[in-house]
Amino acid sequence: MISNDTFERAAASIAALSREQLTSKIKNFNGRFRLDFTDDYLKNLTVDRLRHVLLAATINARPRN
Repeated sequence: MISNDTFERAAASIAALSREQLTSKIKNFNGRFRLDFTDDYLKNLTVDRLRHVLLAATINARPRN
């Protein structure tokens, strides 16, 4: 489980990103697993959903203590 401070920093950082930045980070995600979304799928998601996807991936890609 990540600390509250780490979660809040990640959430604040992701909340400040534009749609284009979110899409780019999702497409180039470098974590323990690969994200594989089509451009069409990402284009049809809301900005809030893109943020949710990136935040969930970021949190789950961290090593577990």
